[in-house]
Amino acid sequence: MSNAGKLWVVATPLGNAADLSPRGREILTEADIILAEDTRRAGLLFKRLGLERHGRLVSFFEHNEDKRLPKVLGWLEEGLNVALVSDAGTPLLSDPGFTLVRTCREQGVAVSPVPGPSAPVAALCASGLPPLPYAFLGFTPRKKSQTEALFLAYRDTGATLVFFERKTRLAGTLGIAAEILGDREFCVARELTKEYEEFLRGRLGDLSGLDPDLRGEMTVIIGPAVGGERTDEAGIARLVAEEEASGGKPKEIARRVAGRAVGWTAKDVYATMRPA
Repeated sequence: MSNAGKLWVVATPLGNAADLSPRGREILTEADIILAEDTRRAGLLFKRLGLERHGRLVSFFEHNEDKRLPKVLGWLEEGLNVALVSDAGTPLLSDPGFTLVRTCREQGVAVSPVPGPSAPVAALCASGLPPLPYAFLGFTPRKKSQTEALFLAYRDTGATLVFFERKTRLAGTLGIAAEILGDREFCVARELTKEYEEFLRGRLGDLSGLDPDLRGEMTVIIGPAVGGERTDEAGIARLVAEEEASGGKPKEIARRVAGRAVGWTAKDVYATMRPA
């Protein structure tokens, strides 16, 4: 496909319009077709940026990506240049586009990134938590059992975990993380690059200070487990006895023990406390 057009994957601002790169502005101005997750929001963004475009704006989102794919490939075969944008940040990172990019690669159509704003990277680099290695998990699953399985799969990797979460699910998801991952440092990055940008630090072992009414776009970072040898079962039994003396419900005690132990989650500790 030597005469084919090119697919440009263009990062757009998270909130601050000044973060659009000059190259990104040039590509979006000159593209023949602009694929947007939400054409209305894209139109407002272009207006806010004062960006003159001559290309056609086409909707391209999760539920129409497969349907749109043949048409987009046809445009590329005709030699048209196509730009892919998401609502904000870098496309494909929990946004549509993977199937399109993969198909273009398989069919020999050129794909080129136009780097720029990325919420996972922006949040991670300003959080104060270990940046390497890290794993980006996208949005957490809706079902609790699936979220538990996700955290369990990454529990022992030694990686800092980065993911997106909706405001109504934040407290519940951090509670699940505390049970599966143990008492780790976390940071909630809210409204990145916007006027009310905020980084909220804490520990999973104590979520009492977390505001349940937080609003805005949120990226969550959970640090890796503290290093050291795993606490043996005798050590866990001793810690349980100490915490039981301080009082509290079994699950609360298990959470406190997990915060003092190495390599144990609250769920693991609770299992040792239950009669066989």
